[in-house]
Amino acid sequence: MDKNAKVYVAGHRGMVGSAICRELNKNGFYNIVTRTHHELDLTRQSDVEAFFEREKPVYVFLAAARVGGILANNTYKADFIYQNIMIAANVVQSGYRFGVKKLLNLGSTCIYPKYAPQPMKEDCLLTGALEPTNEAYAMAKISAIKLCRYYNEQYGTNFMSVMPTNLYGINDNYHFEGSHLLPAFIRKFHLAKLLRAGDLAAIKADFEKRGAPKAGSADVAAALKSIGVTAESLTLWGSGTPYRELLYADDLAEACVYLMRTYEAAQVGEFVNVGTGEDMQIKAVAELVKEVIGFEGDICWDVSKPDGSPKKLAEVSRIKALGWQARTSLKSGIVLAYQDYMK
Repeated sequence: MDKNAKVYVAGHRGMVGSAICRELNKNGFYNIVTRTHHELDLTRQSDVEAFFEREKPVYVFLAAARVGGILANNTYKADFIYQNIMIAANVVQSGYRFGVKKLLNLGSTCIYPKYAPQPMKEDCLLTGALEPTNEAYAMAKISAIKLCRYYNEQYGTNFMSVMPTNLYGINDNYHFEGSHLLPAFIRKFHLAKLLRAGDLAAIKADFEKRGAPKAGSADVAAALKSIGVTAESLTLWGSGTPYRELLYADDLAEACVYLMRTYEAAQVGEFVNVGTGEDMQIKAVAELVKEVIGFEGDICWDVSKPDGSPKKLAEVSRIKALGWQARTSLKSGIVLAYQDYMK
């Protein structure tokens, strides 16, 4: 990568996009172009084409996406499949049409079958049924992988895809409806800790900053109880028995910039997993978050709620063979994420 060339980071205000911007700056790349969703709606083809024609980026990181946890994925299926397909189709097509030298597409390991052999290798894509609760998002991300592959084959482009495992970190989304597993845990344990301490003012300030539960914020205790938070205990979704692999977003950003600087798409393959190669039972993750935050109540599990896939461990030998591996331990990452949350 030419350090003076223009780099477009799509989704720069999100957790992954902002981490990529930090990593680019750290490596001496400062000619970065960004647009907010208000400035550029990536689901509108004509707007995306006009942007690429005007800015002519040389390198593109496609980190923009409609994302969320089980609740959001299961509630807004049409939005998830439509918006993510349109974003990928418009950016990839414009990347080809306006001569982007290299493009990196961000996906997710939710692309794999629900009962994929563990750990999940890249070649088990499309070998079984998807997890129903995130099927719409997964289908869109699979389409993005195939878009990059087929543009490479037909037009000789240099577009690669990476599939990170469950992410968390700085600038995460902590909204009650849209958050993923770890940020949801961090916020709920934090609020439970505040409620246990009787700090209603801090809870109301948190609601104002990050949004209140649907039950509203007039009665703080009732609002928190609607999402399973009381002074004595915290109720989390599912049984807690599935396993999850969790990757710190700045580690992912490091991997993305490393791949873009070092490899061509043909060397990476159709796509490559990015993860730690280690997973942990959700119950143990909850206990770790509880320890870091300092909540002294009990953890309960609502088994009437869905668990999602029983295990989602990525096989990461390919990314390791390319010369990269994750460095941030889960506990260290949770500490860093919570520090960022407290800001």
